[in-house]
Amino acid sequence: MIDRDRHHPYPDALRPDESPAPHELLAPVTGLLGTWVGRGRGQYPTLPEAFAYEQEVTFSHDGRPFLHYEARAWLVDGDGTPLRPAARESGWWRMKPDGGVEALITQPTGIAEIMVGRAEDGTIDLATHAVALAPTAKDVEATRRRYTLADDGTLDFVHDLAAVGQPLGHHLSARLRREDGK
Repeated sequence: MIDRDRHHPYPDALRPDESPAPHELLAPVTGLLGTWVGRGRGQYPTLPEAFAYEQEVTFSHDGRPFLHYEARAWLVDGDGTPLRPAARESGWWRMKPDGGVEALITQPTGIAEIMVGRAEDGTIDLATHAVALAPTAKDVEATRRRYTLADDGTLDFVHDLAAVGQPLGHHLSARLRREDGK
């Protein structure tokens, strides 16, 4: 066992298994903390038909005014049986004193988005500020994401997309519940 006081560069730092209190700037989004799972529907003008998907979203923090975001989704058939992975992304949301949010979200498909928006009254509304694309990434021009904590304790997610020559329009929506059932 390593002597933490002698070998750790920050002896008073939290261990990975310790949970700090949320930073005060996270107050508008603390209701999101945890892991959320559920089913949704998706569509897009360039796709031949609508599709069903399962989604898992995790929001966490390390005591600083940043929210870590991670999401993954997979296509499912009519019975809910997973067919294949559909999407994965991760990033950081920076909370501002006025309730503003600046988010950086990256995807393994070569898309990096900087989004800006607000968190108030249980709703987080983010819209594209800038998109960076790897040379072979799909052409994405803009997105809008809304996360709404519903009165019944669920989390509603709506994602609009402007990509591959299509204008901004509805792409995904899902209703998620806390994984721990709270």
